[in-house]
Amino acid sequence: MPDSLVMPLPAAAAASSGRSYWAMVWYQLLRDPMALLISFILLLIVSAAVFAPWLAPADPYKASMLHRLLPLGSEGHLLGTDELGRDMVTRLMYGGRISLLMGVIPVLAAFVIGTTTGLLAGYAGGRINMVIMRVLDVFYAFPSVLLAVAISGALGPGMSNSLIALTLIFVPQVVRVAESVTTQVRKLDYIEAARMSGAGAFSIIRVHVLSNVLGPVFVYTTGLLSVSMILASGLSFLGLGVKPPEAEWGLMLNTLRSAIYINPWLAALPGAMIFITSIAFNLLSDSVRTAMDIRR
Repeated sequence: MPDSLVMPLPAAAAASSGRSYWAMVWYQLLRDPMALLISFILLLIVSAAVFAPWLAPADPYKASMLHRLLPLGSEGHLLGTDELGRDMVTRLMYGGRISLLMGVIPVLAAFVIGTTTGLLAGYAGGRINMVIMRVLDVFYAFPSVLLAVAISGALGPGMSNSLIALTLIFVPQVVRVAESVTTQVRKLDYIEAARMSGAGAFSIIRVHVLSNVLGPVFVYTTGLLSVSMILASGLSFLGLGVKPPEAEWGLMLNTLRSAIYINPWLAALPGAMIFITSIAFNLLSDSVRTAMDIRR
């Protein structure tokens, strides 16, 4: 595991400054101009997606063959229309709802499952650790993109199956980080002291280990949000994700391929949204990692 993920104990760091650990993290984020700018951009994207039914200027499913592939800046259609004459502003806003869900839900699920499994493997050690980690090593034998396509292809197209496939991709990665940090923490003196005092394994994990593991795992999983969005969009582009006529950025890229020689700017809009959102998640993850590295 990278050294940047190994952070000092929250209690020790907080004691050195007189603030609680998370108050220090929040203070560092508020002092970071890049974090504030990226948070504002993400807030705009998320707000547009969440409030799309009230903010969108048109019906996302209303087609008009008389107004298909209108260019950017057309009257009544600020960003033009797609191959079926549907308003692009509306489709992009509604597409953000599904794209963001498909980017966030697998990461959240992997965070919960991976952290729990990693804690078990790291704290138990021995054969339990060996069995869990060797089983998960099978997933590392294949590239993530290829494995996501294979699982989605086996399960069949659809949003739910894509979510399952992406979750299975990310769980082994989160488990490896959680297991590595847990293995380091359980060797510390105060963990041994708690064990010698008669505290049970569950109590030690909940009170002493979990607080030190969540930080590094959280930082790592925030970096997976951009990867999840790109993979989810790729599955939809290949026809293995969301099905028409739903609005989703990857699916919109697929359906607008035929317009790339007629109106290339129009065809690039969904890709631009994927790029901006994924880069924003990446930069925000870097800012969170820097704020949580309180050894500075």
